[in-house]
Amino acid sequence: MKIIILGAGQVGGTLAENLASEDNDITIVDTDSGRLRELQDRLDIRTIEGKASYPSVLDQAGALDADMLIAVTNSDEVNMIACQIGQTLFNTPTKIARVREHDYLNKNQKIFGEKGIPIDVRISPELLVTKHIKRLIQHPGALQVLDFADGKAQLVAVKAYYGGPLVGREISYLRAHMPAVDTRVAAIFRSGSPIIPKGDTVIEADDEVFFIAARKDIRAVMSELRRLDHPYKRIIIAGGGNIGARLAESIEDNYQVKIIERDMRRCNLLARTLDNTIVLQGSASDRELLIEENIEDTDVFCALTNDDEANIMASMLAKRQGARTVMTLINNPAYVDLVQGGAIDIAISPQQTTIGALLTHVRRGDVVAVHSLRRGAAEALEAVAHGDKSSSKVVGKTIEEISLPPGTTIGAIVRNDEVLIAHDDVVVESGDHVILFLVDKRRINEVERLFQVGLTFF
Repeated sequence: MKIIILGAGQVGGTLAENLASEDNDITIVDTDSGRLRELQDRLDIRTIEGKASYPSVLDQAGALDADMLIAVTNSDEVNMIACQIGQTLFNTPTKIARVREHDYLNKNQKIFGEKGIPIDVRISPELLVTKHIKRLIQHPGALQVLDFADGKAQLVAVKAYYGGPLVGREISYLRAHMPAVDTRVAAIFRSGSPIIPKGDTVIEADDEVFFIAARKDIRAVMSELRRLDHPYKRIIIAGGGNIGARLAESIEDNYQVKIIERDMRRCNLLARTLDNTIVLQGSASDRELLIEENIEDTDVFCALTNDDEANIMASMLAKRQGARTVMTLINNPAYVDLVQGGAIDIAISPQQTTIGALLTHVRRGDVVAVHSLRRGAAEALEAVAHGDKSSSKVVGKTIEEISLPPGTTIGAIVRNDEVLIAHDDVVVESGDHVILFLVDKRRINEVERLFQVGLTFF
């Protein structure tokens, strides 16, 4: 695919890195020559220095024969204008834009409708991160919770703890121990390295276990791998920006929520717009304030400011003062591995959350969801099977008969409203949503080809 990426920031750079390794023709545009040089030294990509919305720059980047335009600059307005020009002057088939501003998104039907700005896919990082944190709050003890098939099936990552019923036992024991619950362990990460699980694989303490199950069975499976945490009640959010405000708004009816925000004007705005949230003016690194707000009784402390260092320090302080679970927003990928698992329980990377949403639209075949896992090392995707026995490599075959690339497993199949865990004898039908787990992303092209139909289908 020939793809133009506008904006060489953290999202644009990470996306270029992901796509360049998959034999795509990538051109990246930015005004920062230093950043472009750095990316070109590392990756096999073409770079153009210039303003992303200028017709001459887009022409130079090859917009006339590009398959896709992905606008992820820091400016919503530049992203929108670039898509408009991509359509008007170059007739680019697919246009994706990052739109952050709440005011644009509130009127999205009119602005981005049939007669509006021609953007095929809008990506809002703040919205994606908010949904991600909300799912983690709904599943105490989970490191990652991913929705497939509109939430009918979920892939959950948990850390196996000493004392869990399954720790020290083979995976096959799970079925015997829980005959009423159907689940599949998709992958295990042990000391950072992936293990493709088999029936005789023994789960060890501190393993990061990814399992897939129907939404209703998630909590039961989690209880086998670790002591089940009590549902969360009390939440403190540090930072009343876009993400903090959206999170408070989405959970305030079901939890006791407090927001700590430095800026007085922002505090006044939050107090007017939020109905059941207590808004506190001050610093989340103020020990006295945290003690005053009973930090020791807090179930979740979410540090969501736009300053990584402030988030990390506030989180470490909150943990030391007794907060049960600490979630921290970290933009710098180098920090994520440094802090997660210590004082900070869950480090949230907006880049990885956004990348998954973007990759959904880049993947060949009918791919409806992509999630980046383990900071981009692995990937989970949902592909729709089409065709029949003669035109498809998967339809009409049992799971056992499908020749999957090494390091790839099928976790589940969603058929209509039913979640079928992928046992060897399950037959794939046309229209099935197949959920796959890849520990080796270099195999993605082979997986895409697997779900592409042959010419006999048409």
